[in-house]
Amino acid sequence: MSQPRFVTSIASQSADFPGWYNDVVRKAELADYSPVRGCMIIRPYGYAIWESMRDELDRHIKATGHSNVYFPVFVPRSLLEKEAEHVEGFDPQVAWVTHAGGEPLAEWLAIRPTSEALIAEVVKDWIQSYRDLPLLMNLWNNVVRWELRTRLFLRTTEFLWQEAHTFHATEQEAAEEVATGLECYRTVAEEWLAIPVIKGRKSETEKFPGAVYSHSIEAMMRDGKALQAGTSHMLGQNFARSAGIEFLDRENQLQAPFGTSWGFSTRMVGAVIMAHGDESGLVLPPRVAPVQVVVVPIFRTDEDRAAVAAAVERLTGELAATEAGRAVRVKVDWREESPGFKYSHWELRGVPFRAEIGPRDVAAGQAVLVRRVDRAKEVLPISALVEELPSRLSAYQDELFKRALDFRAANSHEVDTYEDFKAVLEERGGFLWAHWCGDAACEKQVAADTGATLRVIPFDGPAEPGSCLIDGRPSERRVVFARAY
Repeated sequence: MSQPRFVTSIASQSADFPGWYNDVVRKAELADYSPVRGCMIIRPYGYAIWESMRDELDRHIKATGHSNVYFPVFVPRSLLEKEAEHVEGFDPQVAWVTHAGGEPLAEWLAIRPTSEALIAEVVKDWIQSYRDLPLLMNLWNNVVRWELRTRLFLRTTEFLWQEAHTFHATEQEAAEEVATGLECYRTVAEEWLAIPVIKGRKSETEKFPGAVYSHSIEAMMRDGKALQAGTSHMLGQNFARSAGIEFLDRENQLQAPFGTSWGFSTRMVGAVIMAHGDESGLVLPPRVAPVQVVVVPIFRTDEDRAAVAAAVERLTGELAATEAGRAVRVKVDWREESPGFKYSHWELRGVPFRAEIGPRDVAAGQAVLVRRVDRAKEVLPISALVEELPSRLSAYQDELFKRALDFRAANSHEVDTYEDFKAVLEERGGFLWAHWCGDAACEKQVAADTGATLRVIPFDGPAEPGSCLIDGRPSERRVVFARAY
């Protein structure tokens, strides 16, 4: 059951989810529109959320042996066009530089839609022998894809992301790398962002252009729609061969290396908003929250202010002085606004806990602690607050993950006929677990008729033979369909 509305300056989530989302992004000061069509300006609070997930993912990537590198934003047209299937998949979205310095360019330059083509061209001089492999590179950069319809964080013309690019001596090593990338994403999504995901394979229709196959993690938002939260691609030898990359293997034979790529972007800020938010705005998992506890001092007179300030200073000082407290990100709101204004301000921004301290609290050596997720209030001695905040934040993180997991379970439906599929999709939405024979024509018919796409062929779960929704042919297991962002 949804809670009564506390923040009234945003659209209702239940009545207008797209309006609610846009209001939260802008009024919580996460991002704003740019003068350039489809581009966004990421404001400090939104960028802090991105930095948190970026740094956590970077830590996992480096732990797997990858090194960060940088490649130029411009890709010569001749390089991008070497791999025909790749170019065909991206062509409508590519932005081209045709003039520079007041003169037409002899060769157009693509503004990087992704980096495979440029990287493949360069590393052919770096890879000569199996001893040079594996080559494990990771990039943190921006890309441009000329989208027709954009939405802040979720789909913008320019966005920030991580893209790993690797080369391997054998197909097996490359396959293990695809799994490594996807597991990095699962870990960050579930353990850092508290978003449960389904790991699986994309269909041939939905895979990355030019890839042999693509794996992804899919998450459910609070409107029941799916969001692709990270992808990892087996490129095989396609890009290496088109770039002329060869190496001498252990048998002294020339062959092309096997490549992979995997990516994770600022759309995950949108995922955090939509996976956890409620009628009052953001609900941030503590690990990703820029502010984990906001302290609101309450006073009327200068004398009260001085007493409250001393208590607040002791509280923040003790948090900083204790080993456990060093992880607690605390902000004290001394602005000349009413307490109610401050409550609404920080509620909209999803801060996990609010501590209220007034003159009576000072006299009693206590504070009022309020949980953002349910606004439950508790009076605690300040000493207990200092001691318990780290464990309470950890429990809050776990609670948000379980809440999201329960929501996904409640909005996942097994359907066996196409009539039921269409009825459930319209009436209830969510993830529809249904049988599919593997034919792209059946997949396309579902999308054309209903707007739902095949999100993922899950890795987990038992094989369950059945009949395809569309043509009745045999199916080995259920797959996940949903309307998606």
